[in-house]
Amino acid sequence: MGPLSRDAWAQRLGAFRASPSAFMAGPEGEDLGRDLLGDLRSEKLSEQTKVSLLALSLEYPAQLWPDVSAAEVAATSLLDTLVLLPPRPSALRRPLLLAATTALAAGGALGPTSGASCRLLPLLLGLAAGSDLGRGFVPASEQRPLQATACECLRELESCKPGLLGGSLGLLRGLLGQEGPVQPISLLLALALRNTLVLQSRVGAGLGGLLTDKVSPTGGGPWDWTLVEEGDGRLQPQAPSWPAAEEGEGERSLTAREHSPEEARELRAVVIQLLDTSYLLTPVAQAQLLWLLGWALRGLQGQPPALFKPQLVRLLGTAQLTLLHAVLALKAAFGEALFTAQDEALLLRRLTLAAQHPALPPPTHLFYLHCLLSFPENWPLGPEGEEAAPLLLGPQLCRGLLPSLLHDPMALLARLHLLCLLCAEDEEEEKGQLPSPRHYLEELLAGLRQRAALDEGPRALATVCFQASYLVTRCLAGQPTVLTPLIHGLAQLYRVRPMLASHFVDFLDQVDSELRDPLKVVLRQEVVSRPGRDEALCWHLKMLAKVADGDAQSATLNFLQAAAAHCTNWDLQQGLLRVCRALLRAGVRGGLVDLLQVLARQLEDPDGRDHARLYYILLAHLAGPKLGVALGPSLAPPALASSLVAENQGFVAALMVQEAPALVRLSVGSHGVKGPLPVLKLQPEALEPIYSLELRFRVEGQLYAPLEAVHVPCLCPGRPARPLLLPLQPRCPAPARLDVHALYTTSTGLTCHAHLPPLFVNFADLFLPFPKPPGGAGLGFFEELWDSCLPEGAESRVWCPLGPQGLEGLVSHHLEPFVVVAQPPTSYYVAIHLPPNSKLLLRLEAALADGVPVALRTDDWAVLPLAGDYLRGLAAAL
Repeated sequence: MGPLSRDAWAQRLGAFRASPSAFMAGPEGEDLGRDLLGDLRSEKLSEQTKVSLLALSLEYPAQLWPDVSAAEVAATSLLDTLVLLPPRPSALRRPLLLAATTALAAGGALGPTSGASCRLLPLLLGLAAGSDLGRGFVPASEQRPLQATACECLRELESCKPGLLGGSLGLLRGLLGQEGPVQPISLLLALALRNTLVLQSRVGAGLGGLLTDKVSPTGGGPWDWTLVEEGDGRLQPQAPSWPAAEEGEGERSLTAREHSPEEARELRAVVIQLLDTSYLLTPVAQAQLLWLLGWALRGLQGQPPALFKPQLVRLLGTAQLTLLHAVLALKAAFGEALFTAQDEALLLRRLTLAAQHPALPPPTHLFYLHCLLSFPENWPLGPEGEEAAPLLLGPQLCRGLLPSLLHDPMALLARLHLLCLLCAEDEEEEKGQLPSPRHYLEELLAGLRQRAALDEGPRALATVCFQASYLVTRCLAGQPTVLTPLIHGLAQLYRVRPMLASHFVDFLDQVDSELRDPLKVVLRQEVVSRPGRDEALCWHLKMLAKVADGDAQSATLNFLQAAAAHCTNWDLQQGLLRVCRALLRAGVRGGLVDLLQVLARQLEDPDGRDHARLYYILLAHLAGPKLGVALGPSLAPPALASSLVAENQGFVAALMVQEAPALVRLSVGSHGVKGPLPVLKLQPEALEPIYSLELRFRVEGQLYAPLEAVHVPCLCPGRPARPLLLPLQPRCPAPARLDVHALYTTSTGLTCHAHLPPLFVNFADLFLPFPKPPGGAGLGFFEELWDSCLPEGAESRVWCPLGPQGLEGLVSHHLEPFVVVAQPPTSYYVAIHLPPNSKLLLRLEAALADGVPVALRTDDWAVLPLAGDYLRGLAAAL
């Protein structure tokens, strides 16, 4: 097959980008990579189309070249295409270099056994060095762009295989003093130098003459893979960062060997040369360069941190966030060896003032706050890793960083974090001092709780309140003067707005016992002091299930006994039983026995009664430890050499609603036309004995109002069951599909749920008759309805086929309840009411042997197609 056209490739690439996995699994996926490589050499395609093909290989290399062999073949083909390009300027050279590099790196083919790697590496190094590769390979107009692209490709390969360019350090160093792109060469040299220092220190070797040797990039000798093979290929990512926890294994071992004076002198010269040219780089590239050099030289003997001092003087006043981040990374790496106390104070003051600027965008504001919270100090107090505010950051300096209710949630929490760290240092308040940080913190928390307590307030306000409370708890866990008012404030919040019970439950799961235990006590007191008939009973039961324990048993049981009479629906009964389960696990007996007996008799829901009866049996027959095991999570055997494991699994099965095959069938019976609403008659049939059957119905969309569930106490196979009536409340007169879900209890006591086949509500199932007019007034009544349909409604005529029984048989079988005027056997006037408030009027006149013309009128134009389909199908239904 010949090369595809531009339009064919555009269509093919569009289909691939829409779903790469689906396209590759299809019939064209297997040939996509091969066709792409072949058409790159076609002269019928423009360079713009070929660039689009190469862009695809850069974006989806794993899909196009899924294994090592495919990646090797692709890289070889791309290099061949590159060599075959004519000597004139072309837009394909740089994309081809990038595509070949990507194929080797992403496909895992880069290595000493790869022929494409042995071709690509010298080519890239020669292009980066600006060497003459012969045959007019690089036109003069493309010299600098190709040199920059080659450096980027080498940097990518060095990142994949650390130490790959260790033998070319001298050559790369020499490129800095020549004409060429400074930024790509500087970043490439810094990365190669950093990786080489790390890997050489791991094996206890020095740099030797690597910094001074000038190797020939296009020489015929094999590439040196020694350093790559000695390393494991895993080094710290090249991203500026300063937490000590992120320090790599190799970086910690840099002090293992001291370099010789000659090596130290050459290394210092390279670092100074890189730093002197760093001002020519973009801010992001400068930050990358400083991070690489700083963490490469950290701890090396003979390399004083003072090398970075000129850059530090230049960058302390920078407005670029990336450079400020790099300065902090240097501070974390060298500390007081590079930063004096005055530098530290200046940097802190600058961060503090910048964070208070009112015009900062939110991400920048959060960045400055993060820098303050993670500020690397020269002499931090306390154990390593402990969170604390910087020593020089006092309340006066941070007064403009105090949180306010007007801040957005992220900024408020970040400022609150800083305030908590200040409160941790503010153990003893000075007399006559302005309101202390601790006092401000209490007022802020009170304001957050007031906002969370607003009736029907946004959920976000409550979320921020609990996030702030958790932050205070984590930072000030050992200060009862802060935790005590926090506990009472949260209890008051629950008293005002019990519907936040879910937030309280999550909060109790996250905090330590230092706050959790006293908060549980006050919340339990708040719940049991309420009357059992409180309108927020569901939230009280949810909270009590979390905080109930062996204390205050009598008050808890009294509350439950009072609440039992008001637990009339399934949710409340399950909440009540969850509290009983919590009391069981806490070892409460006494009055709980009487309560469970009452619940086993009085609960309306059979499932709830079964739960109460099970808990009563467990309480009566098992001692405390065994009861805890039975009610706890299942243990995988052989965790306990006891039959309790199997028993516990049975208890779990008995308490869970399990999915099972449908044991009941439903069919739609005859249509009833009595009453104000259409009613669907359902005929159930059981395949096995089932109990407490609940049928739930759902209609997709908004066609009908929500349907009520239908309950059946018992169904047995072979016994006729009375029909079930399902009232329908259409919001528009249209057929619908009902999804049916069954919940029932089997004869073995398991509660199961199943999906039944859907039921269909036909258009005729919605028909209702109009009230019968007085005797003799039927024609006038019909004519009044007929005239009322226009002009707002619609009118049509339909041919209705007749069966062998004729018109009279058709009307008596389908339309008898709705006939207003009858002149058998040739004429009938029919009036149908369609809920909620539509009507359908039919005139069946002048019947012929094979059919009857029907005139239709309705006040709802959407009914016409439904009515036409219904009338045309009547003869077939006879």
